[in-house]
Parts: sequence; C-alpha cells; structure tokens
Amino acid sequence: MTRKQTRTAVILASLAILGIAAGLILYAIRDTIVFFYTPSEIAEKAVQPGTRLRLGGLVEQGTFVQGENAMYSFAVTDTLKSMKVTYKGQLPDLFREGQGVVAEGTLQGDGTMLADTVLAKHDEKYMPKDVADKLKEKGVWQEGQTTAQ
Repeated sequence: MTRKQTRTAVILASLAILGIAAGLILYAIRDTIVFFYTPSEIAEKAVQPGTRLRLGGLVEQGTFVQGENAMYSFAVTDTLKSMKVTYKGQLPDLFREGQGVVAEGTLQGDGTMLADTVLAKHDEKYMPKDVADKLKEKGVWQEGQTTAQ
C-alpha cells in the first residue's frame, strides 16, 4: 500500500468507528429523550402507554382536585383536547387553573399521565417557548404575551 492509500484507509476506519460510537450513544439514550406534546398531538400520534413524555398546555378550568397525601389531579388542555394528569408531590407556588403548565411523566394505559414533575408559569408574562409555540399553532396564544428565551 502506498502512503496515500494507508492514510485514506485510516481516515475511513476512523469515520466508521466514530459513526458506530455515535449510533451506540443515540441507542443508549433513546429512552431518556423526552419530547414535548400537546394533548391533541398525543391523541393524533397514538403514543403508547408507558412512554415517557412532556405534556404542555393550560390547566383546564374546574379540573383541579386535591386528594389525600399530596395527591393532585388536573387536566391539561390545548383547547381542542384535554388530558388528565395525576401528580404526587408539592405543586409549584404559581400553579393554578388557566395558567401554562408543563408536566413530565409517563402515559398510563387509561390515557392519563402520571407526572413526576410539574412546572408552572414563572410570572404573569412567562410561558415556556415550546408551550407558547404550540398554543400559537392552536390559535390560543394571545399576542403581546412574552415567552422565556
């Protein structure tokens, strides 16, 4: 083999090893990647029970129920569809009906979400950018509101 052929072989082998390493990394983290969905998108895509995801939208009016042992349930809506969420733990201080929320957890077999993290608006003008974008797509977002950068 000439020097040029050896160099080309080393470069190609390095690229192959790098590609295999990237593929293994992506395969290893596939279960930990969490995507953002609205209730309508979850219904459209038929997300499988047990899937870990983030659900964003507004806390639907009249759905918040406080149970025993810091167990809460509420519905998240994008005004087209709603999804019931159950959560055990302490809710953020600014959590209330009609406000933006992101719940992270797993989808249950009955179509509800068992959340392990609930994030609420920061102040009167804040809403996570991805939630605001989804609400704009659905025609719910009121212009003049600001989002987090």
